[in-house]
Amino acid sequence: QVQLVESGGGSVQAGGSLTLSCVAPASRYRIYTMGWFRQGPGGQRDLVAGITAGFNTTYADFVKGRFIISRDHGKDTVYLRMNNLQPDDAGVYYCNKIPPHPQYWGQGTQVTVSG
Repeated sequence: QVQLVESGGGSVQAGGSLTLSCVAPASRYRIYTMGWFRQGPGGQRDLVAGITAGFNTTYADFVKGRFIISRDHGKDTVYLRMNNLQPDDAGVYYCNKIPPHPQYWGQGTQVTVSG
């Protein structure tokens, strides 16, 4: 298995928070720069945040100050803490290496924001 497994999505009101998790199937993913991507209504997947193996982080402008990406090498897991969620943040969230590998896409996790 090479696909990543995302979880943690749900429905929240505007201003709420969620924490997404992405579990890698093998420890080799620890060397990759990993990212969270959001798929919007048009089907495109936009990079939201990224983190290197050495824990350096980058964020899209529209989430700066609200989202925090982190990773735990011991658990082969990448997290995305999303604060002050807004309706425009809704969508299906995926994780993958950066640049993405087509075979690594998982099922994603749905985030819905009302209000």
